[in-house]
Amino acid sequence: MVVCLPDTQDDEPRIPIHLSRVGVTGVKKLLTLKRKEKRPIILLPTFDAFVDLPSTQKGTHMSRTPEAISEVVDEVAKGASGGVESLCADIVNRMLEKHEYAKRVEVNMISDYMFMKESPVTDNRSQEMAKLIANAVGIREDDGTITIRKAIGAEVIGMTVCPCAQESVREVDKSNLLKFLDEETCEKVLDTVTFASHNQRGVGTILIEVPEKEYIDGEKLIEIIESSMSSPISELLKRPDENAVVMRAHKNPVFVEDCVRTMNEKIIEEFSYLPDDTLITTRQENHESIHRHNAYAEKVSTLGSLKEELNL
Repeated sequence: MVVCLPDTQDDEPRIPIHLSRVGVTGVKKLLTLKRKEKRPIILLPTFDAFVDLPSTQKGTHMSRTPEAISEVVDEVAKGASGGVESLCADIVNRMLEKHEYAKRVEVNMISDYMFMKESPVTDNRSQEMAKLIANAVGIREDDGTITIRKAIGAEVIGMTVCPCAQESVREVDKSNLLKFLDEETCEKVLDTVTFASHNQRGVGTILIEVPEKEYIDGEKLIEIIESSMSSPISELLKRPDENAVVMRAHKNPVFVEDCVRTMNEKIIEEFSYLPDDTLITTRQENHESIHRHNAYAEKVSTLGSLKEELNL
């Protein structure tokens, strides 16, 4: 005999307050994304998914959320697949079907992403890791119309060199050199040598909205983040490679603010074809070596606003 169990979630709550986000966090799945003429991408993403909850309902039907994630991931495994941001959008759609009381649904995904890189001098290939990020938000209007906005992003570790400390080292060395060199020779020396500074391990992040029928390559975002710091870093570096990375970084000192501004400049160069209302988030956090705190900078803007700031 089948026992009919009560559906407590549909009861009236004792305190009738609307909740902004209710859901599940830390849902892990194995995901294979197929690509034309390229190896498939294997990911182990973690999903967080939420719905809003009306003041008239005691709780969400919690199991429906991981169920929606599982169904969409299984469908991707059986057929052709798009980007991770489209996957998140499909999960949002499925959750809106299952949570008929929800007006807003949000899905966030983050995963380690492996890519290959050659070291700068010896050309040794190594597996490098970045974070691949995606999210989607769905809004259900009172007339039943659904609008979904999705985004893809990346988080990458690189190296930065402090310009301020380097300039102070240069001035001290210049003062010492002038004790036994003439001004002209001193300037030639200063223009030739590389000066010390303190370094940071930088963590750069880009999240960019993807309009319908558009595709943004996550690896291109990784390239932009890496090239906006003093130097990329690598898992495998022989002695000549180490020298090349250190020299390149110290010839390109940047503040945390410089990294964010450079990311935005490169985004405009690469994705100027996107609509002006495309939302872009860029951030950089540098883990300081001579301070106990970290340095942080962020920019949230539309593509159109960025173009206006740069008079494009």
